[in-house]
Amino acid sequence: MRLKDLREDKDLFQKDVAAYLNIAERTYSGYETGSRNVPNEILIKLAKFYNTSIDYIVGLTNSKEPYPRVKNK
Repeated sequence: MRLKDLREDKDLFQKDVAAYLNIAERTYSGYETGSRNVPNEILIKLAKFYNTSIDYIVGLTNSKEPYPRVKNK
């Protein structure tokens, strides 16, 4: 998972991202360390927040470019 790198690239703290996601900082920390599975809804929010793809976040591609978005999503 590349969550920590994405967060640090934007000079954010875990508490900032946790607040955006409306979750506890401890929960978000678990996502970054891999001790907690990230729910699909959260992955979608993170991909939109960082303007990237879920595939990039989970390490399936090295391209940060997001896929074209479906309208109304």
